[in-house]
Amino acid sequence: MSALVGALSAIFWGALMLSALVFLHEGGHYVAARAFGMRVTEFFLGMPCRWRLSHKSADHGTEVGVTPILLGGYNRICGMEGATSDLATRALAAIAAHGRVRIDDLASELGCNVEELCAQLQVLCDWASVEPYFDEAAGERPSQKDWPASVQTVERDVNLLTAFDSGHDFSLPGSTKAGEPHALPQGGAEALLEAERSHTYQGKGFLARVVTLVAGPLVNLVVGMALIVGVFSVGGIAVAQNVPIIGGVEQGSLAEASGVQEQDTIVSVAGKEVSTWEDMGDELHAQMQACSAFNIVVERGGERLDLTVDPADAAGAQAFGVTASTEVVHPSPAQSLGIGWSYLTQTVSFVAQLFQPAHTAEVVSQSTSIVGISVMASQAAESGAQSFLFLMAGISMSLGIMNLIPIPPLDGGKLLIEVIGLVIRRPVPQRAQTFLSYLGLVLALMLFVAVLRQDIVRFVMGG
Repeated sequence: MSALVGALSAIFWGALMLSALVFLHEGGHYVAARAFGMRVTEFFLGMPCRWRLSHKSADHGTEVGVTPILLGGYNRICGMEGATSDLATRALAAIAAHGRVRIDDLASELGCNVEELCAQLQVLCDWASVEPYFDEAAGERPSQKDWPASVQTVERDVNLLTAFDSGHDFSLPGSTKAGEPHALPQGGAEALLEAERSHTYQGKGFLARVVTLVAGPLVNLVVGMALIVGVFSVGGIAVAQNVPIIGGVEQGSLAEASGVQEQDTIVSVAGKEVSTWEDMGDELHAQMQACSAFNIVVERGGERLDLTVDPADAAGAQAFGVTASTEVVHPSPAQSLGIGWSYLTQTVSFVAQLFQPAHTAEVVSQSTSIVGISVMASQAAESGAQSFLFLMAGISMSLGIMNLIPIPPLDGGKLLIEVIGLVIRRPVPQRAQTFLSYLGLVLALMLFVAVLRQDIVRFVMGG
C-alpha cells in the first residue's frame, strides 16, 4: 500500500512541476510568436491527443487547452514546416473562388495529381490559410487521419484577415464566413500567398524567428533565477556554523553509540580542546585512525559530560556520524542572483560535457528522466515548499539549457538550422531539415531510453 501511495505521490508532484514548467516554456514561444504577428492556432498543456479540454479565443483565434497526456506541451505556430510551390498559389486562388471544393475536383482543375495537391494543401492548412471541410453526413470527422473529400476557405474580414490575425473585424461589410468565396487582393493570387506567408514563422525575418525559438528556454532560465532569488532571499538558506555544536546524529553511527546527542557542544577530543567545527573534525579523524578508544567532553544543559568513544563499537566506520548545526541567513537579491548564476554556469558546463566522448557516459549516468524528476519532486514536497521550489528552479534551468542543445527537433536544433540558413543565404532545404529532425529524434530517444532505464533501476527497483 505504501508503495502505491509513493507512486501516486511521485506522479502527482512530478506532473505538477513539469506541467508548470512546460506551460511557462511554451508560453514564452507563444508570447514571442504573437508579438511578431505569427499565427498560433493551438496552445496546449500536454501532448497532442484527440481528447482535450479547450477554449477558442475570439480575440486571436488560438485554441487554448489541456490534454490528458501531461508529458509536455506544444504550440502550433503557423509556417514552421513545409515549403510552398507554384501549385500552392494556384490552389489558394482556386479555393478562394469556389469557397468550398472537392479535393479531387480541384486536382483536375489545376492539372495535378491528388497526392501532389494534398502536400501543398497541408502547407496552406498549416498556415491557417485554408481548412479541411469535414462532412458529418458523409461520416467524416476531424479526428480522422486521412484527408476529407473537400477543402474550404477560412473566415476572413474585408481586409482578408483571419481570426488568428491581430486587428481582424468580422463585423465589417464584405467579411466572409468559412466555406464562402472571397475576392483576391490587388496583385492577385501571388499577393494573397505573400500576404498569408507574412503571418507565418517562415514569413518573418531572421531576428523574429530566433527570438521566437529562444523565448521558451529563456523563460525557463528567468523563472529558475526568480525562484532561486525568492527561495534564498525570502525563505533563507541554512548555513553550517563553524562551531563544535552537534546539529544532528546519524542513526547507527559511532557518535550515537558513544552517547552524543543533538545540540551537544564538543569541548575537547582526547584531552585537546576544540573551538571550531574544523578543529573538532580533524581531532576526531586522527583519533579514529588510531583505532583505539578515546574520551570526549561534551557540554549538555550547562553540564559537562565525559564520554568514551570506541571505534570498535562501529567497526569499519569512516565518519563519526554527526552534522553541524546551522543558522538561517537571508542573502540579498543580488547575492541570490550570484548563487543562481553559479548554478546556471555549472549546468551549462555539465551539459557541454555530453558532447565530449570522454565524459558522455558519465553525464548520462548522472542525468535523470521524468521518473527521477517525479520521485525527487515528491521527496521535495514532503520536505516543504522551499525544497520543492528550489528543485523546481533547478529543473527549470536544466530544461532551458537542454532545449538549447543544437539537435533538432529541440529549440537549439531549430536555431542551428536558422543560423545555417543565414550563412548560406537561403533556407535550408526541407529534405535536409527533415533528415536532421529524424536524426535528432533518434539521438534524443536513445538518450531518453538510457536515462529512463537507469532511473527505473535506481528508483523503482532500488538498484
